[in-house]
Amino acid sequence: MSEKACHLISPPPASATQDTFGRVVDYLRVSITDRCNERCLYCMPEGYKGWERKPDHLTAEEIVRVVRVAAGMGFRKFRLTGGEPLVRADVPEIVRTMAAIPGVEHIGISTNGSKLGVLAQPLRDAGVGTVNVSLDALDPAVYRRITGGDLNAVLAGIRAAVAAGFERVKLNCVLMRGVNEHELWPLVLFAAEHGLPLRLIELMPVTTTDVLTEKNFMPVSEAMELLRLKDELIPQPDWRLGFGPAKYYQLKHTGARVGFIGAMTNLHFCETCNKMRLTADGKVRPCLGDHGEIDLREALRHASDDVAVRELLASALQRKPLEHQFRGSYQPCRPMTAIGG
Repeated sequence: MSEKACHLISPPPASATQDTFGRVVDYLRVSITDRCNERCLYCMPEGYKGWERKPDHLTAEEIVRVVRVAAGMGFRKFRLTGGEPLVRADVPEIVRTMAAIPGVEHIGISTNGSKLGVLAQPLRDAGVGTVNVSLDALDPAVYRRITGGDLNAVLAGIRAAVAAGFERVKLNCVLMRGVNEHELWPLVLFAAEHGLPLRLIELMPVTTTDVLTEKNFMPVSEAMELLRLKDELIPQPDWRLGFGPAKYYQLKHTGARVGFIGAMTNLHFCETCNKMRLTADGKVRPCLGDHGEIDLREALRHASDDVAVRELLASALQRKPLEHQFRGSYQPCRPMTAIGG
C-alpha cells in the first residue's frame, strides 16, 4: 500500500487528556527524524529514502511548540524517537528547551545507541532522564544481519549511557525466529552483568507485510520458555520500569530483570495504553497500529496562536481507537521509521 493510503481523520471537538474509553493518555512519543544510520529488518524497508521526498519535516521550534501545547493539556511524559534521533545535530538543544517547559515531567530517548558514546553525557546534562537502546544481538555478525550496523559502537554507547548517570537505561530486543533466538540468553547475561532491564518485544507488521510471517514470528511465551530452560522466572507484577506495557520477571539465579511486550499475543495489550505519537512530518498518530492521523504541520506554520494546535491534539486523542489492528489484515501504509518508534 502506498504512503498516500494513510488517511487523515477529520477532527471532532477538543477535550481533555482522557480518551473516549477512559484511558488517561499523558505520554507523547515525538519522532524528530525518519533518517537512520542503521537499516533494521523490522523498521526500515530496503531502499527506503523517505526523507528525500519530505523536505517539510518539523523544525526544532515546531517540535518544541507541540510539546509546549501538549504539556499545557496535561501530557507529562515525552520520548524522542526516530528513525534515529541522534542523527539530528540539534537534539541536545531540543531536549534542553523541552526540559524548561512547565508540565514536562520526563524526557526519554529511544536510540540504536551507535552515537551515545559521544552524546550520552550532553543528553543527560540537557535533561534526558531515561534511554532505551535497541540491542537485538550480541554476536557481531547477527547484529549486522539485523541492523546493518556496528555492534562495537552500540556497546560503547551503552557503557557511556551507564556512566552518564541516567535514571534508567533499558535494552530492547525484537524477537525474530530463525534470526536471534539463540541470542536471548547472551543478552540476558549481558543485561544482568550491567544491571540493565532487558525487554523482549514481539515482531509487529510495521514496515511491510512480508516482515511478519508465521516463519519468523516468535511469541513472548516461547521466549519465556527458552529462558526457563536456563533459569527460573519470578513474576514481578508490581514492577513498572517506565511508562510502557512490559510485564516484568526477575530471573532467580542471574538476577536479570526481563520485560515481555506481547503486542500480538496479549489480547489485553491496549487496555491501558497511555500514548500517542507525533511523526517527523507533523502528523499525530493516536495508535501505532491504526492508520488514522491528524496533520499538525499546517496549523504550526500558519496559525498565529496555539488554539488550533491544541484542538488538533485533542481531536487525535478522542480518535484514539480501543485497540490496534495488527491482528487483522493490517497493511502498513508507511514504515516504522516514518512513523516513529
